[in-house]
Amino acid sequence: MKIPKATKRFCPYCKKKTEQKIKLVSSGAKRGSLKRGSKQRAQLRGRARGIGNFGRWSKPAVTKFKRKSKTTKKTNIMYTCKECGKSKYRKSERNKRTGKQIQE
Repeated sequence: MKIPKATKRFCPYCKKKTEQKIKLVSSGAKRGSLKRGSKQRAQLRGRARGIGNFGRWSKPAVTKFKRKSKTTKKTNIMYTCKECGKSKYRKSERNKRTGKQIQE
């Protein structure tokens, strides 16, 4: 996705329109590998091993072609004011088209 490096927008701390740096922030923390219901935890407990039906652990992994995939990605944006240095976080927004520029 194309985003400009800086933009002019209203800063709630300076209370005026200032030049602000734009930074893409990750969408959130990844789920841990040893959480309840994870395959790694089941393997440590002795499930998903041996011969026979082990219910949900006996099935093979789903191929990447069968997985549902989203066409657009949510982006989180951090605006940092160049005058006061304070940052403003904008919650994820889904882009309608790939390569769309965010304007504000």
